[in-house]
Amino acid sequence: MKNNIILIIKGFLLGIANIIPGVSGGTLAMTLGIYQDLIGAISHFFKKLKKNLKLLIPLGIGMVAAILLGSKVITYCLDKFPFPTTLFFIGLIVGGIPLLTKRVKGKKLKPINIASFLLPFSIVMIMTLLNPGNNIVDLSTINVIKFLLLIVIGMIAAATMVIPGVSGSFVLMLLGFYKPIVGTIGNLTDFSQLGHNFLVLAPFGIGVLIGIVLIAKLIEYLLEKHEIPTYFAIIGFVTASVLGLGIGLASEVTTTLQILVGIVLFIISFIIGYKLGDE
Repeated sequence: MKNNIILIIKGFLLGIANIIPGVSGGTLAMTLGIYQDLIGAISHFFKKLKKNLKLLIPLGIGMVAAILLGSKVITYCLDKFPFPTTLFFIGLIVGGIPLLTKRVKGKKLKPINIASFLLPFSIVMIMTLLNPGNNIVDLSTINVIKFLLLIVIGMIAAATMVIPGVSGSFVLMLLGFYKPIVGTIGNLTDFSQLGHNFLVLAPFGIGVLIGIVLIAKLIEYLLEKHEIPTYFAIIGFVTASVLGLGIGLASEVTTTLQILVGIVLFIISFIIGYKLGDE
């Protein structure tokens, strides 16, 4: 029972993280200590069905609850209190970094390990420094082309959600799909728009499932065959993710009170991230 509650909490945090542009769900999964188990459960879903369901069901409950409840709440918090909200998630990520560094502790800094760190670090930093495009795709009407495009967008979003350090929401924002998709999720309770919401979210969801399975198999292969370089790459992703979020905060206009609240939230979330990653 305790384990299920912890998994639901972790799933809730993952769901919230995947809503926020700039925060990587993959990073949080890694720092919460469930990344490899999650990848394995997705890649070999039917091989150990009972065991995988024990992991995926509570995680899924937490994620779905977070996405349904958080799509409006997080948007509000980011609009009204961006500094403390972002600091809270930075704290969660930083709190789990010791779990990652243990994986490579004592390993030699071979050229392949250094390159494995620098390449993803550079990619995420370049993505962070790019200004998100202001173009927003119009999903008020759905035709066959948009339906198929939403499947592709779902696959891209899933891949970036699974890869540590890369924010799926940020990529959706760059492509112009973030606001219409999050807005559709937020309006799920509007039954007058039920048909339209289904036409938007169904193909997107199909794409997400396909993308998650494909990228999970790739990452599982890398962890099995090239474990240490892969962990150096993940640490590169995570480090750049934290720096990227910090760069974003530097441009925020805020108040002394929000800074103080942000520092308190950072400390609290750091402890949460450290403890959850240790469970």
